[in-house]
Amino acid sequence: MRSATLLTMRIFLVSIALLGSIVAASPASGESLRSQRPQVEAAFASADRQQLSVNEAARFQDHPLGAWLYALALEREIGSMGSARLSEALETMGPQPAATRLRNAWLRHAAAHGRWADFLALYRDTTDVPLQCFSLQATLATNKADATWTAAATALWLSADSQPSACDPVFVALAQRGELTPALRWQRIELAARVGNTAIMRGAARNLPEAEAAQARSFADFIDAPSARAAQWPKDERSRAMAEVGLTRLARRDPTAAERLLGTLSGLLPAGARETGTVRAAIALWTVASYGADSSRRLAAVPAAAYDEALHGWAVREPLARGDRASALKAIEAMPAPLRSNPQWQYFEARLREDLGEPVLAQALFAQAARSPTFHGFLAADRAGTPYALCPREPSKDRRHTQDISRNAALVRAIELFRIRRPQLAALEWQAAVAGMDDDRRILAVQAALKARWYDRAIFGMPANTNALTYYSLRFPLHHDSILRREAKKNGLEPSLVAALTRAESAFMPEARSPADARGLMQLLPSTAEGVARRNGLTWRGAGSLYQPETNITLGTAYLAQRIGDNGGLAYRAIAAYNAGQGAVQRWMVARPQLPADYWIETIPFRETREYVPRVLAFSVIYDWRLDGKTRSLTDRLEGRNATSPRSFACPTPTSTSTP
Repeated sequence: MRSATLLTMRIFLVSIALLGSIVAASPASGESLRSQRPQVEAAFASADRQQLSVNEAARFQDHPLGAWLYALALEREIGSMGSARLSEALETMGPQPAATRLRNAWLRHAAAHGRWADFLALYRDTTDVPLQCFSLQATLATNKADATWTAAATALWLSADSQPSACDPVFVALAQRGELTPALRWQRIELAARVGNTAIMRGAARNLPEAEAAQARSFADFIDAPSARAAQWPKDERSRAMAEVGLTRLARRDPTAAERLLGTLSGLLPAGARETGTVRAAIALWTVASYGADSSRRLAAVPAAAYDEALHGWAVREPLARGDRASALKAIEAMPAPLRSNPQWQYFEARLREDLGEPVLAQALFAQAARSPTFHGFLAADRAGTPYALCPREPSKDRRHTQDISRNAALVRAIELFRIRRPQLAALEWQAAVAGMDDDRRILAVQAALKARWYDRAIFGMPANTNALTYYSLRFPLHHDSILRREAKKNGLEPSLVAALTRAESAFMPEARSPADARGLMQLLPSTAEGVARRNGLTWRGAGSLYQPETNITLGTAYLAQRIGDNGGLAYRAIAAYNAGQGAVQRWMVARPQLPADYWIETIPFRETREYVPRVLAFSVIYDWRLDGKTRSLTDRLEGRNATSPRSFACPTPTSTSTP
């Protein structure tokens, strides 16, 4: 029986090797893949239950996912598999994710049983930290530890976070060899302090000389619960750094307590120290983020060198929320030039100058900001009287590029894994597929994924550069548009707004699910959806129905219309409520009832919501372009006016690098 299994394996390996060289994407092969999906899904389900045998996997030796099924079947036999048999399989499969998974599973088993020589024979460099530590254990066990071993072990030691238990024997050996010096212990203590990991601080302090260990424990105690005891610390750089960490963390919870304790510790943190400025910046940030009564005073106490981008923004929002436009303008003028030239702040500088009677300067700034295809750029274009900036690109039509994509076996596997609902494995194959691709081919890979309804590749799969952001037809998928248009019309909504919110919520992935249990295209909580169904006399078929596009869009558009009605017909407030809840929006309206819409959005306290509302509204302009090739004034949409105010699109020269 065993010899028969080995024969099956060898035949299977040869088939897989041949399959790797096959061009994979003719219509006929696509039809064949479609017809085999039920059987392939069933085989993967059998593997999930640890019931898939090599012989059963061999039925799929000619399928692109045959190597995955073979690797999963072999995992059942890890305990009895020798290194020679594994080597044969790995060599034939080549460097593909299925082979990597199989190798790593075998290595973990070999490590668990102390088969260190076999482990080293098949180990390859990896980012998997437990395997890295097992490899260092194996090197120790086979008496091969040298300077390279020490460097690798030291690199793993110098982590602010806990390392897996596989690393413990490595660190013990590092100490026994006299290479885990007090200096290295202090390096890890300082790294852990920066992220507030006081457990690591205390652990790393063990085996320090007692006086140093006591000092490290005192630092950890302070970070957990800051107190005046820090006044007794040595007046040195390390103590100041630890005090900075503890006080900035306290500022987030209680800025008033942090300010009071900072005064008590003036001997340790004098007025001109860099660390003092950082603490004052944190105190100001967490005061102004909730528009506390001491916001202006605490902002003024922050030295200029301690201001960062976030604090510069709040220095504008705080006076803006009070209606002090002159002080808000001064805060923009105090920004570093690169930040001040951001379209967002160009727009607000222009708005403030407009309000303060400087129309000529305002118009020049509006014209500059209008070159950006963003929320603030579109609003600036409304005031500058210029077309909306849009420079769309389309994927390459070069036949060589398209042929390369159709022949990319890893991409075929990735898409087929996505189609059978194996997203984690699909993501592994995606990374293998796009590794080394130039931008043109990677864009075509995204296009292929979208054709398979893998819509989030348009967000997570694009090249990481600004040019890639201008492929709007890919980045803004439009699916289920007949349902979307129908339900938008039924609820008195603009289809582009519904599409924009869907793009922001789920990237048009019907099976999206949030940690809070929001589900489907428009990310509805089951309790919310049930309430909307009841209110509108719609059939409710349970939480699972929210993964059905028609059900989700039907209930989601009704809910959005309800939110708009609750907010006086103003979409921007409704979008804020969709993200943060109606209660939060009511509080913000009570606090700042007279602010114009653009100022109100900018003064939203929650960063997520403050960025979410402009993002959805900018997306609505892009979806107008996608749905109808034209749009209307974003300012009219923002302010709840029904005027059509048609706006055109044009590509400014040179192309702006800011994109939504």
